[in-house]
Amino acid sequence: MPIELPLDDQEASTNVDLKTQIIRFIVTGVGSGVLDFGLTLILQYGVGAPEWLAKTCGWILGTTAAYLVNRRWTFRATPSARRFIAVALLYLCTFGIQVGIYSGLAQVWPERPIYSLFAYVIAQGTATVINFVVQRMVIFKIE
Repeated sequence: MPIELPLDDQEASTNVDLKTQIIRFIVTGVGSGVLDFGLTLILQYGVGAPEWLAKTCGWILGTTAAYLVNRRWTFRATPSARRFIAVALLYLCTFGIQVGIYSGLAQVWPERPIYSLFAYVIAQGTATVINFVVQRMVIFKIE
């Protein structure tokens, strides 16, 4: 059984409306992104870790936090090892999609910070939409 945060006692209330889920998913994503980016910066610039290692550790922290909060607060689902594995696989897939989009756009657009920002927003936005739809429609329906 995965580690869980005791945010409240209202377990398994899957009747959360779509608007509320979207807002909670965005809030969770922003918070998880701050954790991801913050740890990445601390490890890369504070500790001197290689950028790939710093980013990997940041991504692991951010995605783990996102799962725990989304499971409990956004989708209000009971703990499940199958669900945890499904989310981990989804995040790995969308990580690949995100890197692929970002890298692909970097190959066709000029190498300038503004284009890198556009590529990041498109890649992250795509991954976020995929994550939300699959989690809402499939993963948090798993018992």
